[in-house]
Amino acid sequence: MEPNWTHGTLTSDRITLHYVTQGEGPLMLFLHGFPEFWYSWRHQIPEFAQDHKVVAVDLRGYNESEKPADPAAYRMSELVQDVKDVITGLGYDQCVLVGHDWGGAIAWSVAEAFPALVSRLIVLNMPHPARFFEGLRTPQQLLRSAYIFLFQLPVLPEFLFQLGDYRVFDQTLRETTVNKAAFTDADVEAYKNAFARPGALTAALNYYRNLFQAAARSHPVLEMPTLLIWGEDDLYLGKELTYATEQYVRDFQVQYIPNCSHWVQQEQPQLVNQTIRAFLSR
Repeated sequence: MEPNWTHGTLTSDRITLHYVTQGEGPLMLFLHGFPEFWYSWRHQIPEFAQDHKVVAVDLRGYNESEKPADPAAYRMSELVQDVKDVITGLGYDQCVLVGHDWGGAIAWSVAEAFPALVSRLIVLNMPHPARFFEGLRTPQQLLRSAYIFLFQLPVLPEFLFQLGDYRVFDQTLRETTVNKAAFTDADVEAYKNAFARPGALTAALNYYRNLFQAAARSHPVLEMPTLLIWGEDDLYLGKELTYATEQYVRDFQVQYIPNCSHWVQQEQPQLVNQTIRAFLSR
């Protein structure tokens, strides 16, 4: 799966992060979601390494990256600074920034906080943060997001995740996809192993335990070209959350992918790669 991939670490005065890289050229930085790690970009790394330096990072707390014990270490401000540190630590002053799910939420926030660092923004199945929090005021999105409120509890979510040898990964990844062959046994096992690392599960849940601190912030209009890719059969985030994104992004396009779940880049990798290629070649 990874014949030409290189594993590395970046250490700042704040944290040590693990990443996988391939290729040379302009930086293309990939940020994964929950409950994933760099491996969620396994279909994109070799494709875009043809003309970019692709870096798929383990976000703080995940897999081989450092796992601070303080829950406050997972506030959005810390996650945004991590991305800035990765870009500059790799010797770049900007990148094509790609994020899915939580990685998408971080990517939106990086683009707002440090727009000069982002030449193009690509987000997969994560609405603009303003639209997400607006959605949480509706009954349909509240129902889809019920798990978020469960994750606010101490201890219990960790216990539930570990039941039956982390069988939640079989349920979450396989049973919510349209294409049931999107995740192999080896894929699911890789995710289980990443979350079985000491401290990883609590760290990942701490992202959600800091979620609502970001609800009230203001949102400048983004100027960089931005692409939103959306698997239409997302059980967690409604398609309606993509509507009216234009009021927050001046140069915006959205590509809906039918018959595809939340795990869009893993379920429809060729179509996702083609869509990103077309956007980058504009």
